[in-house]
Amino acid sequence: MSEAPLHAKTPHVVDARFMEPPEPFVHTMEMLDTLQPGEKMLLLLYREPHPLYQVLTRNGHAYRTELLPDGTFEILISR
Repeated sequence: MSEAPLHAKTPHVVDARFMEPPEPFVHTMEMLDTLQPGEKMLLLLYREPHPLYQVLTRNGHAYRTELLPDGTFEILISR
């Protein structure tokens, strides 16, 4: 049995695939501020956000990244 796709694991989604920087970062931080402990959010991008990973790690957030066949990076972030 395969694991459910990341997008099926949370109702909190930021689809930033067509946003210009710094919008993806801003929207992600705003969404993280609304999450309750234990909640997750999903960020969708066409590039891997290495600077964001550093901020998430520094602020105690866990994340998991999956690259989809269409080139979308799904980043599941836990509060």
